[in-house]
Amino acid sequence: MSSSFDHRGKVANRGHLKLTNKQIDDIVDRVWRQWQDKGLITLKASESEVRTRIAASLIGDLEIEQQIEQEANRMLDNLERTNAGEFQRYKMFPMLKQKLAKEKKFIL
Repeated sequence: MSSSFDHRGKVANRGHLKLTNKQIDDIVDRVWRQWQDKGLITLKASESEVRTRIAASLIGDLEIEQQIEQEANRMLDNLERTNAGEFQRYKMFPMLKQKLAKEKKFIL
């Protein structure tokens, strides 16, 4: 999935992630303000480019989490077919998701 950004670094198209465009923009704004207020950044690019990179990083992480969830659901589907009624999906999903994330060295 690719996302695009407008000239202010605002999300223009985010597909079907868990967060809305406004929520992503709000997170980017909060990160940006905190970094500025604490003097944590020295710009080597325009503010717009930095905001775009923050949003792209956030969206990239959300996409990875979404892929992990899809993989966990596929694995659970296979388990259900072979072991019908022998486990509780709602209990297994978070454990499997965490295990897959750990294997991929991804922090949830």
